[in-house]
Amino acid sequence: MTSMSFADAVREGLAEEMRRDPLVWALGEDLSTAHGGTSANQYLGLIEEFGAKRIVNTPISENTIMGAAVGAAVAGTRPVADLRMADFGMCAVDELVNQAAKIRYMFGGQARVPLVVRQAIGVRKGAAAQHSQSTEAWYVHTPGLVVVAPGTPADGRGLLKSAIRADDPVVFMEHKDLWGAQGDVPDDEGVVPIGKAKVLREGKDLTIVSWSKMAQQAVAAAEVLAGDGVSVDVIDLRTLWPWDKATVYASVAKTGRLLVAQESVQVGGFASEIAADVTENCTTDLKTFPRRIGAPRMPVPYAEPMENEYRVTTERVVAKAREALNA
Repeated sequence: MTSMSFADAVREGLAEEMRRDPLVWALGEDLSTAHGGTSANQYLGLIEEFGAKRIVNTPISENTIMGAAVGAAVAGTRPVADLRMADFGMCAVDELVNQAAKIRYMFGGQARVPLVVRQAIGVRKGAAAQHSQSTEAWYVHTPGLVVVAPGTPADGRGLLKSAIRADDPVVFMEHKDLWGAQGDVPDDEGVVPIGKAKVLREGKDLTIVSWSKMAQQAVAAAEVLAGDGVSVDVIDLRTLWPWDKATVYASVAKTGRLLVAQESVQVGGFASEIAADVTENCTTDLKTFPRRIGAPRMPVPYAEPMENEYRVTTERVVAKAREALNA
């Protein structure tokens, strides 16, 4: 094992895949600048190794980035398109949602789109309304897209590898606050399969399901609840579509209670889908109805006191968990 940051682990995963397969390349804004990409050196040093034809700087135009990537994927390469913030991804939604996601279906499998789309999600201090959104539910709702949201350096590296090797478009959502997070990364290839959740903590009284940074807060909440004598199963989905229903169902069968925690806006969020699915398919196992927690339906505030009120904190996850436990 080697300890490294999330950003470094994902950069290493990309480099390893580029060495393995000459058809893998990356494109986006400022990928070859001195700071190596967006905000955390995600591409630092890669242009020196792979050259400007495989680490490609683009204009400040997300629909251009996505359009070029979709065409290149259909033509047989495996592009990694970096759209920086998920908020900016909205400028490329037509190319991603109306084109990339549907090509395989519309051409009867004769054409595929082996494309990875990197988008940064999550609230980052002071980033405000146009740089803080978590839009994962938008893409889960779109047939034809695979959606992943890793929460650790090892999972970031391993899921990026799987995403690059996939023959369908994968939306790779990485939390901005995780870029600097440290963690152990395996020294071997470390590929993480798409569609397989990870149990971060085992318990018998309550299941908490989450993903990305919120999975770490779910673990923190479980530690608080352990002080009350409550043991919690914490599941990090890692992949939102397809999501690991078997692992969630097995946990609910054991605990009888479910809380789904997300950082994104609660209204219309993916937590609602999980809660509804478990309600329909685990009826006899449930001791009470599933709970969910997410952010209020409002733009992310800039002012620090208001931003703190907006955030889904560990304390709020604990309070919602106690509600389920006391039902």
